[in-house]
Amino acid sequence: MKKTKKRIGILGCGYWGKNLIRNFADLGVLQAIGDIDRDKLKSFGERYAGVATHDSPGGLISDPGIDAVVVATPAETHFDLAFQALSAGKDVFVEKPLSLTYRDAEKLVALAEERSLVLMVGHILEYHPAIVRLKELIDQGMLGKINYIYSNRLNLGKFRTEENILWSFAPHDISVILTLLGEMPVEVFAQGGNYINPDVADVTVTTMKFPEGVNAHIYVNWLHPYKEQKLVVIGDRNMVVFDDVKPENKLIAYKHKIDWIERIPVPKPEAAEPIAIEMAEPLKLECAHFLDCLQSRKKPKTDGRNGLRVLKVLETCQRSLREGIKISLAGNPSAKPYYVHESSFVDEGVEIGPGTKVWHFCHVLRNTKIGKDCILGQNVMVGPNVTVGNNVKIQNNVSVYDGVTLEDDVFCSPSMVFTNVVNPRSHWPRKDEFKKTLVKRGATLGANCTVVCGHTIGSYAFVGAGAVVSRDVPDHAIVHGVPARIRGWMCHCGVRLEMSDSPASKEKASCSGCGACYAKEGIEVRRTDES
Repeated sequence: MKKTKKRIGILGCGYWGKNLIRNFADLGVLQAIGDIDRDKLKSFGERYAGVATHDSPGGLISDPGIDAVVVATPAETHFDLAFQALSAGKDVFVEKPLSLTYRDAEKLVALAEERSLVLMVGHILEYHPAIVRLKELIDQGMLGKINYIYSNRLNLGKFRTEENILWSFAPHDISVILTLLGEMPVEVFAQGGNYINPDVADVTVTTMKFPEGVNAHIYVNWLHPYKEQKLVVIGDRNMVVFDDVKPENKLIAYKHKIDWIERIPVPKPEAAEPIAIEMAEPLKLECAHFLDCLQSRKKPKTDGRNGLRVLKVLETCQRSLREGIKISLAGNPSAKPYYVHESSFVDEGVEIGPGTKVWHFCHVLRNTKIGKDCILGQNVMVGPNVTVGNNVKIQNNVSVYDGVTLEDDVFCSPSMVFTNVVNPRSHWPRKDEFKKTLVKRGATLGANCTVVCGHTIGSYAFVGAGAVVSRDVPDHAIVHGVPARIRGWMCHCGVRLEMSDSPASKEKASCSGCGACYAKEGIEVRRTDES
């Protein structure tokens, strides 16, 4: 039985819509055109005789004569129009981006899946024969291990106000890079400049880091004197350049080699070799793929979830551009759930909990475990073989050596010192004589204090700045001086308790800050209002 051709309605007759109209007309499925510009609509209606015209989106979407809607209107209208079409039971093709927010795009994907409708996003480069061939070569191992990808998309205009250059140009490059690598980035960093309109970026440079070690750069610019669209993929066996502006030989391989002579890398350039591809218009291939999906009900190559991945990266890039910082992609299963500054080192065999931040010039040594939501300030060393609990703050210039254990909520002030040997000699190794130090939950160690190894700092104890701890410190005790002595008692909230420091007294007190109640007997202080 011969299948009936699907009938297509296209919203938007503008800059890109006219190309979609031409292709769907050539494929024999163009049924209706919609645009709020009546003069433009009249012109297209005359050019494509017999095609219905609608001067309102609602009129086209509700037209019973069409089976699917193509949205080629300005980006800020994509969500509303696609949502209306899906709600009306129509399959939908949306030009990139799927929407201007990830949250709205999720709604479109959920609605399409709920109603078993086709939702496709116009990431046209994924249908380009050169990109399809490049993906095949990467998957076959022709390039070897991918090390680096560089993409640029440059032109003079078309200037926009509803979206910046990042949202206008970069979706193409992001979609291709995600497809070639088959994974999401773990970190992005975007920078740019606003020159024509103070509120709209005209030039952006984006860096993306991927889980397998690949770095990618995307340079987009609509203030460039000439058109340039290139993608460079660097592997450890071959390098390939895709140049979409060239009329032929769009895909070129460079089999350059690097020899190591006397431990110095010496490049050996080789002649460029064009890679044969069977060219066809990418947009026509994309449109034909949409029609095939309508007939077969299979998932499009660039379906809604593909568009969601691109939007996740775009939104993160936009935030990075706005805030001027590197940002990890939240929710990416391949992204690390903690942050380590690029100037710091984390050895193999280290465990770091989610939400922990390791700042500048730190070193976390092997077999160390750090809990969640910790902060390691600048120039901190931890390990090896150290255990750090949750929500621990280790401020600048602190070293936490082998033998030290920090329980939850410990605070190590700047430049405080731990030791792990009582009688160190440079010429006499004593690694088998390390003495253990335990800092219990909630304790605070003041700036520049020293904790001599082999002792325990009690829960919620408070060691004053510059103190030298040479004996165990009881729970809740305030100690300071050289050597450190008990000078009072501290609530878990950090407010001093009105209790004497006499080891002979029995007292009770309540905290003036939080109201917690405590009982003291000798040098043992315990909270009495806990269940």
